[in-house]
Amino acid sequence: MPTPRIAIIGAGPGGLTCARILQQHGITAAVYDLDASRTVRNQGGTLDMHPDSGQHALREAGLWDAFLLQARPEGQQMRLVSRDGRILLDAIPPEADTTEGNPEIDRGQLRDLLLDSLTPDTVRWGHKLTHAEALGNGTHRLHFTDGTTTDADLVIGADGAWSKIRRLVSDAAPLYTGVTFVETGFNNADTRHPRLAELTGNGTMMALDDNLGFVAQRNSGGHIRVYVGMRTDEDWYEHADVALADTAAVRDTLLKKFTGWGPDLLDFITHTDTGYTNRPLFALPVPHAWAHTPGVTLLGDAAHLMSPFSGMGANLAMLDGADLAHALINSPTVDDAIHAYEALLQPRSVAAAGGAAEGINSAFAPDSATQVLAHMTQHH
Repeated sequence: MPTPRIAIIGAGPGGLTCARILQQHGITAAVYDLDASRTVRNQGGTLDMHPDSGQHALREAGLWDAFLLQARPEGQQMRLVSRDGRILLDAIPPEADTTEGNPEIDRGQLRDLLLDSLTPDTVRWGHKLTHAEALGNGTHRLHFTDGTTTDADLVIGADGAWSKIRRLVSDAAPLYTGVTFVETGFNNADTRHPRLAELTGNGTMMALDDNLGFVAQRNSGGHIRVYVGMRTDEDWYEHADVALADTAAVRDTLLKKFTGWGPDLLDFITHTDTGYTNRPLFALPVPHAWAHTPGVTLLGDAAHLMSPFSGMGANLAMLDGADLAHALINSPTVDDAIHAYEALLQPRSVAAAGGAAEGINSAFAPDSATQVLAHMTQHH
């Protein structure tokens, strides 16, 4: 087919994977991102790359060997701890399992890997989309806050949870899951916070009970990222008359909620190096599907935002990006490519989102300690 004008909105793992694979096959795609630069914002915690999704996409993008240089196979360790700090289950990956399983990588490292693989100026930083205007025949004009516009034969919505491109195909909006994470962190943890580092292990530590919990993740560079979780109203801090910027007040409120939990776990609240960031968790309704719309499609969170208890978000986004790229490479028209891609995307995303909803409801339930232990014992 004639080379289409392709615009990818959002420079996350899914959009960048799509752009990379297209470039390998001589097809140019422009990526537009609202951030002023690649370094303006921390990209978050760590990801485990699954063989049939994230790893597959990395291989398709020709980045597998580069990924292995930064991956942390030891990060697959999964530890479950009781509310008093006792280790209930410790699933440690075999030493030989260095390139198999689900090795971990920091989100920022993964994004840099993808960005560095693209030709210069593929990503147009500082382009915040205001709206997309349909021009007919599947063509859209994209309007940005700086007053510039661009026309595209295909607009790929890789713009995350609050996607503006989603509005072109669907009225669905993310809904609050009932669970909020308060993120905190620990620097040089092995030397500055040795007890917390030991409790966390090399991978992920979870302590979940009675609608509350801690999820601690080992990141690279000696950093541990912790999510203090609770099933609560989205505006819990307003009910408690707490300003989120008031570190001491947030700390004291969290400590009250976790009354009776073990002292080591409570240290994840009190010993913070980074303060607290409120992160209510949202998900799209399940199932989320849309009618075929010429010249537009979605990938990643824009298509299937789900709770992090699936472990599938970034993996599915990258698989989406790889499958969409191959559909464009192998189809006679853009419209045929969208049809072929969405036939793959929608069934698997519905299944994954359903599993994620079950996962968060099990993790934050009155009997979550029993449910999660039973699940982990069965799967490790």
